[in-house]
Amino acid sequence: MYSAEISSRALRFFENRGHTVVPSASLIADDPTLLLINAGMAPFKPYFLGDVPPPFERATSLQKCVRTVDIEEVGKTSRHGSFFQMFGNFSFGDYFKEKAIPYAWEFLTGSVTDGGLGLDAERLWATVYTDDDEAEQIWRNEIGVPAERIQRLGMAENFWSMGVPGPCGPCSEICYDRGPEFGRDGGPIANDERYLEIWNLVFMQNIRGEGPAKEGYPILGDLPSKNIDTGFGLERMAALLQDVPTIFDIDTTRKILDLAAELSGAKYGANTKTDVSLRVVADHILTSVMLIGDGVTPANDGRGYILRRILRRAVRMMRLLGSNDPVVHELVARTVEVMSPQYPELAGEQKRIDRIAVAEESAFAQTLKAGTSIFDLAAAEVRKSSSLILPGDKAFQLHDTYGFPIDLTLEMAAEAGLSVDEAGFRKLMEEQRARAKADAKARKMGAQGETGVYRELLALGATEFTGYEHLESEATVRGLLRDGERIRAASEGDIIEVVLDRTPLYAESGGQESDAGTLVADGTELEILDVQKVARKLWVHQARVVRGEVTEGQNVLAKVDPEWRIGARQAHSGTHIVHAALRQVLGPTALQSGSYNKPGYLRLDFSWTGGLSPETRSEIEEVSNLAVRRDLPVAVEYMTLPKAREMGALALFGETYDEEVRVVEIGGPWSVELCGGTHVAHSSQIGPLTVIGESSIGSGVRRVEAYVGIEAYRFLAKERALAVKVSEILQVPMPEIGDRVSGLIKQLRDAEKEIARFRAIHLKQLAGEFVKQASTINGVTVVAEHLSEPATSDELRTVAIGVRDRFGDRPAAVVVTALANDKPIVVSAVNEQGRERGLKAGDLVRAASKVLKGGGGGKPDIAQGGGTDPLATADALQEVRRVIGQTVSP
Repeated sequence: MYSAEISSRALRFFENRGHTVVPSASLIADDPTLLLINAGMAPFKPYFLGDVPPPFERATSLQKCVRTVDIEEVGKTSRHGSFFQMFGNFSFGDYFKEKAIPYAWEFLTGSVTDGGLGLDAERLWATVYTDDDEAEQIWRNEIGVPAERIQRLGMAENFWSMGVPGPCGPCSEICYDRGPEFGRDGGPIANDERYLEIWNLVFMQNIRGEGPAKEGYPILGDLPSKNIDTGFGLERMAALLQDVPTIFDIDTTRKILDLAAELSGAKYGANTKTDVSLRVVADHILTSVMLIGDGVTPANDGRGYILRRILRRAVRMMRLLGSNDPVVHELVARTVEVMSPQYPELAGEQKRIDRIAVAEESAFAQTLKAGTSIFDLAAAEVRKSSSLILPGDKAFQLHDTYGFPIDLTLEMAAEAGLSVDEAGFRKLMEEQRARAKADAKARKMGAQGETGVYRELLALGATEFTGYEHLESEATVRGLLRDGERIRAASEGDIIEVVLDRTPLYAESGGQESDAGTLVADGTELEILDVQKVARKLWVHQARVVRGEVTEGQNVLAKVDPEWRIGARQAHSGTHIVHAALRQVLGPTALQSGSYNKPGYLRLDFSWTGGLSPETRSEIEEVSNLAVRRDLPVAVEYMTLPKAREMGALALFGETYDEEVRVVEIGGPWSVELCGGTHVAHSSQIGPLTVIGESSIGSGVRRVEAYVGIEAYRFLAKERALAVKVSEILQVPMPEIGDRVSGLIKQLRDAEKEIARFRAIHLKQLAGEFVKQASTINGVTVVAEHLSEPATSDELRTVAIGVRDRFGDRPAAVVVTALANDKPIVVSAVNEQGRERGLKAGDLVRAASKVLKGGGGGKPDIAQGGGTDPLATADALQEVRRVIGQTVSP
């Protein structure tokens, strides 16, 4: 049963039982505690916590997830991958154990004809939490599972939480007995490889406090309602139903893996090291495609760093497997092909995904080049010191600063006759991971206001925000913090956190960036760097002491930069205007799913499938600017959430609201949204608004970007200046620029086609010359020649195939070399008769590439490679002749 069918069956099964089918959320988490969605329940977290009323009592979804905490283990186990899909069915205060358990059992054991999966009930075991008598009774009395196939497990195995304070509850797992060939008997408690967990039912009913991630933490109380979070990992279920040994062998991932093997010349199943590398490539390319599809782009921090790391790791693995040529383009195409049945939007995004992935592959090639130079210098220093060990800090510098993989450092060190202080490197890596985990924990804890130091300050009362009415406020310093600890004073140059009893400075929230400003007192000035909320009640100002000293209890004047606030108000009100314009032009389903705005700039994400035409973009821009020109009044009113909903105010998924909400109206009912941001008083104060971009950031989500106010004017001025310059260069009036450029492009393309035609004729002539120079080795016609002029890999491939095909039925092997960017490349082509004599193109390329100080590979009929020594082509071709003589018997 294919993966797409398994997921569609599961969704239909629960939809038929009253569950609302919820599309997968973007991998980009709308949650301050997460960089990426890592669990199927993550998008529903506000509902489980009771922060937001759920729009449905029952839901079902197939959620894309990414986890990279144990990235080094990917490929080494049968079921550990960085990208996975979690099917789930959820209840928000509706049903509980009494229905969740029978639903899961019915779907798993129900016949395929009736929409189930048809698993053998006699091979299923159940586990329950150590004191969950209720769940065990349901399994025994209602489902009919024998007592000997029900086992109790402790908190570490059968009690779920997110690892931080929040919702939690006991679990019940369903495990499938794969048979004695997978290990000893005794149930899940004895062997989790044989008794494979295929379904986890979480009875979410408690709230946990601080403590270890897995067990030993306190249970603080009950959630507002009893909830259900159950489901299974699609990849693991597919492996079971398709009777394959690992999640890398299922219908989707295996096709990517097979292409990686084909491109690299490696054989899956040959040895453990090769198998792990191929699995890593398949997993990481799949993860990369899904991340880029949801709007993540390579970067040096955050989500972008995760993408950069796994994509580069895949490229590096391909190089280790023997492929030195670009491979990402083909691997992306295969991934989109196999995943499109489940995520059709990928096909429409293939060009964008491919462009980003290929660019990163190219950038990594440059990184490898730079890193190699740094390695050579480090190796020279080691030799001068009469040592043969590359220090761990040097290896770490290569990894951390230059993105140089440790396996590459180890390989190059071995080639240079050196070893690496791996223990020192691992220690530095562990220290870095510890810092990252500490930062992540601080981010999670800070987001929930649970650290002790913040609790102390919260006990003094919430921060009063005065910024809606005032740009300046007198305030008292309630607390000073540095590195998470309370301090009594700070002096010039210190960067600290400041908590005030009142502040006019807006804290980052609702997509709006925090205010810029200062805190001043006699002889003291602090520059505000950032403002964040903790527990939605405490304003925490990150600040630099510019002069003087600040002390706890000191009175200060908190001041917002007025120019900053003008731009921020314009951008936030502009975001509401664009949102309303989108809904007017596209319809009411074009709902905002996220936003970001800062002075002069806004970005709005909205639910929509398919790109917007230039005409539609222009219409949205015009509707927005008409609203600005109409000088619509902006009104703010506080009311209860139910009342706000009655009047049609838009509440955004993932946002958390208090019982009393702030409603912002622009032009009456034209734009009504729940919002805590700062706004203009009339729409005309927004100034001009110009849309500068529109793109996809994921499944069914688009992004529109715009400038407002003075930034819009500056953008348009630059556009006009550019148009004037192009007009002068082309010597045509500005209205005719488009036609003139189109004409020039056509001429250029025609010229390129003509050049390509002449180049093809020339290569054909060269192929003819090589045929004349053929020799015979033990009955095989052999051409082993060097192309005297530079050529691309594709051109050299054309020559090799052209020469091979001229020999008809004669056994023939062709190996040709050339220089590309001053580096040697080699292509081999062997016809069917030559292969019958035992010759393989990949073997010949590898022999030549070794002499060229490089690598390569491919299929038995055609292969290519290259190296770094341009002076070794003659020796490489001589080595090819020697290998052919040894391989082919007389």
